[in-house]
Amino acid sequence: MSSSFARALSPAIREIRIHCCQTGAASAGTRQFITSQYPVLKQHNPDLPILIREAKGTPARVFARFERGVEKQIDVENLPASDVSSKIAQLLSV
Repeated sequence: MSSSFARALSPAIREIRIHCCQTGAASAGTRQFITSQYPVLKQHNPDLPILIREAKGTPARVFARFERGVEKQIDVENLPASDVSSKIAQLLSV
């Protein structure tokens, strides 16, 4: 369990979207992140929409929408789950 997700996130974050391929090797770390960290993230942020979109051939990316419609994204293709976790933590820090 990553300590960076063991807390409530900023109220400025309105939505998190995780895109990945459900079978591709380049998305393996993202899928592992989802299975290991999603429950913790959701437990500490029950009202925050966290959307997971899996589609064949989709590059692994994470999007965060903040207040006033500001949106940021990061590419997490070919990263191990630990690096995906740290990249998402950087993205969500406001």
